[in-house]
Amino acid sequence: MRATLSLLSSLLVAAFLLSLLLPWAPLAALFEQDRDLAWGVLAELRLPRAALALIYGAALGASGAAIQALFANPLASPDLTGTTSGAALGAVVTAYLIGFSSPIALSVGAVAGALGALALLLLLAGPRAETATLLLAGLAISALAGALTTLALALAPSPFAFYDAYDWLMGSLADRSLAQTAFAGVPALVMIVWLLRLVRPLDSLALGEEVAQSLGHDILGLRIRIVCLTALGVGACVAICGAIGFIGLVAPIFARRLSHSHPGRAILPAAAIGALLLIAADLVSRLAPLGRTLPIGVVTALLGAPFFLWLVAHMRWRLGAS
Repeated sequence: MRATLSLLSSLLVAAFLLSLLLPWAPLAALFEQDRDLAWGVLAELRLPRAALALIYGAALGASGAAIQALFANPLASPDLTGTTSGAALGAVVTAYLIGFSSPIALSVGAVAGALGALALLLLLAGPRAETATLLLAGLAISALAGALTTLALALAPSPFAFYDAYDWLMGSLADRSLAQTAFAGVPALVMIVWLLRLVRPLDSLALGEEVAQSLGHDILGLRIRIVCLTALGVGACVAICGAIGFIGLVAPIFARRLSHSHPGRAILPAAAIGALLLIAADLVSRLAPLGRTLPIGVVTALLGAPFFLWLVAHMRWRLGAS
């Protein structure tokens, strides 16, 4: 496990440096013309973008691993359970309808939206939901939150609010500042560190609630902590970058293979894999042909949707075979 984490750390460093330097041609031209301007582009534009990709991806990976462990279901993830769409709704309502657009206010609104979505999911599907029930409830919450987000943008007093829909619904890492990076990074880091303290209870929960309780773990308290922590970390990132899907689904599945199917021990590698995936998706969006930048949510959906369909088909095949 240590060797795997070391390899993931090395890959993360390499990916982070590539995110800073690519595309290289315009940056090299700037260094030839004006070195101060080139360093400014690196520090003010590329560094926040690379850091946000790392932070947001890690938050999605870790929260996805925790949610999958909580629901004992590999299809549970922040986007499929409505967490990210609920956070986007909370941030949009806070900024465009209530009128508070500071990073703190946006983070509070996004966390409240994420909490509401997860609470509604627990109410509708239950804590140990079957796959079909979880998917139906999560998709219904996500669709409702997405529709309400679009409605809130359409009804906002600002005539330009509706044009921000792409940023909120598809996500964007562009043109963010270091201050915004810190507002997303601190709650995300708190979430990851706290989730790592819940490794043993989550591993015990995989054996069943009765076994976990017999080992002295408070199951109700564990659920509340996971719901609140994932809402805090993901909500803060969504408040700055908008909703980005499929990273929280894909990363924990690969991480569980590295942790030998221990859901708690998968949190740290899931965070690393999530960061790697989002940095890679951001690089793809920036290096798109024809000189156009793709929305990063489109890239993650194009990569993640086929994997999701394969996973559903694989689970159905396994159930049919048994």
